[in-house]
Amino acid sequence: MGLFDMFKKDKKEKSYDPLNMKVTDLDKGFIFDYDLKTWVVEEVYGYDWGNNYTSKEYKVNSGDEEYFLSVDDDDEVFITLSKKIKIRAIQEDLPEVILEKEAPPKKLVYKDTKFYSDGEEIGEFRWLNGYEENDPAKFISWEYFDEDDKLTLCIEQWGEEEFEASYGKVLKEFEISNIIPSEQ
Repeated sequence: MGLFDMFKKDKKEKSYDPLNMKVTDLDKGFIFDYDLKTWVVEEVYGYDWGNNYTSKEYKVNSGDEEYFLSVDDDDEVFITLSKKIKIRAIQEDLPEVILEKEAPPKKLVYKDTKFYSDGEEIGEFRWLNGYEENDPAKFISWEYFDEDDKLTLCIEQWGEEEFEASYGKVLKEFEISNIIPSEQ
């Protein structure tokens, strides 16, 4: 330990205005309202998409439901609220199709809704719950939207043969309200 290391703060300074909280300020332990329910942020994840482009995802719980709130603040704030689903619920042979063709189909149908590919992204995932060091996990993500861009379907490939999928909806920033910071 160097002479000045003892003066370094353990946690980063908070960079939000507690009187004007935004969805981009969310962190572990924060509370917010959405759809007539109060939600707690249980975990925070970071995604690095390359070229200085990053996003965050929050595991949120209302007591009876658990979702993943994705917040992308590139040019404008883009928010999705998704739930994990089984990839074979989308299409029974989807993992095999992806392995054979090295990509999923351009169009998928789930819950009687047609979803259209919005492209492929390669990224790195990290836990952001106060862990000092954690190795990033690399993955491929394919995102889909319905015709109205209100619903989303996401497929991820982790490693050679591990797949995850999620289904959700696109939110407007004003739908997340009454954000209260954690006292941690």
